[in-house]
Amino acid sequence: MEAKRRFIYFICMVSAMGGLLFGYDWVVIGGAKPFYELFFGIAYSPLLQGVAMTTALIGCLIGAMVAGAAADRYGRKPLLQLSAVLFTVSAVGTGLFSDFTLFNIARFVGGVGIGVASALSPMYIAEVSPAEIRGRMVSLNQMTIVLGILAAQIVNMLLARDTSVADNMAWNVEWGWRWMFWAETLPAALFLLMSFFIPESPVYLSLRRGEGQEVRGEKRLLGKYGKVLLLGLVIAVFQQWCGTNVIFNYAQEIFVGAGFDVDGMFINIVITGIANVIFTVLALYTIEKWGRRTLILLGAGGLGVIYLVLGTCYYMGLTGFAMVALVVAAISVYAMTLGPVTWTLLAEIFPNRVRGVAMATCTFALWVGCCTLTFSFPSMNAALGSSGTFWTYSAICICAFVFLFRNCPETKGKSLEELENELVKE
Repeated sequence: MEAKRRFIYFICMVSAMGGLLFGYDWVVIGGAKPFYELFFGIAYSPLLQGVAMTTALIGCLIGAMVAGAAADRYGRKPLLQLSAVLFTVSAVGTGLFSDFTLFNIARFVGGVGIGVASALSPMYIAEVSPAEIRGRMVSLNQMTIVLGILAAQIVNMLLARDTSVADNMAWNVEWGWRWMFWAETLPAALFLLMSFFIPESPVYLSLRRGEGQEVRGEKRLLGKYGKVLLLGLVIAVFQQWCGTNVIFNYAQEIFVGAGFDVDGMFINIVITGIANVIFTVLALYTIEKWGRRTLILLGAGGLGVIYLVLGTCYYMGLTGFAMVALVVAAISVYAMTLGPVTWTLLAEIFPNRVRGVAMATCTFALWVGCCTLTFSFPSMNAALGSSGTFWTYSAICICAFVFLFRNCPETKGKSLEELENELVKE
């Protein structure tokens, strides 16, 4: 029995490496941004800057859109292996290319990998884990995401060096940003290698042996599954529109706006990454004790209050440590609640026979939320100021709290079959 438990841990950790690469690839561009913009000559072109920042997100949408149907047709394991290949190709290509178009193509390829991995890794883990530890195991995926984020932040800080020295700045513009992307190659190749040592999901194998020898989930998403699908879509989009992820994507603007120089910005980014990891570790223990419902409500309510205070501080012109403390508080609440709980709930609430396509649908919606959040933040910040922007996020969190309080069930300790009986009414 102990050997079986250790094997479950092993295959869950291998699958969760998709989350590690997801986190690294998603955040590394923020540190590379000041340097590749100068290299490609787009430092004064907001349009091209936006293209570079969002190309991977478009890839995420496509990867998430095709992941569900492909996973139901070909299996979970081959799709995880595909994502590893895409991450590896993107890591090499993004740093290699000196042409802006090819750079964006490589970023797009990595984005497809993120979209596939973000849908498949938590779903695979949920399907191979016993009910009593399923929440903790799925939360490992979020743990590896934040470790990937922290790794990207540390790599960016170490490679950036002192940008006040002319030679260092020139090295960063020519080579530093390339190595930020190339650093992903090693874990991507390791993920691909280790993926050959994990089995196919037993749920997928069971479905393939079932009626008709083919999984046809798409036609069942409406009708009796409509309510649970709506819940999943709201949870997925809210994880992005709670606003926390703009801190990672636009850390430079946020911390500079709070009164910090470039060196202080990088240090504060790493501080937020460390807080992200610490509170995600805490979530591994609380998700089975406190439950998913309690944590997601705590996240929505807590962020609503923090953003209200943060917006007020921006409005009053406060700078320095107080602003960093509020940002760290927001990251900490998110890391303990909405970060891991979202992926856990999405992997749990859908019936086995439609989980692939339903999970992909919600993951697609999540990345739509991410795209719209990323696109809208600069415009919102310009139109409303930092204060109005964070007050808007506060209002979104409060509205989500009300919806989730009325509709989100508790899923801890229940088998996937029990949850299907409770959540899907014939």
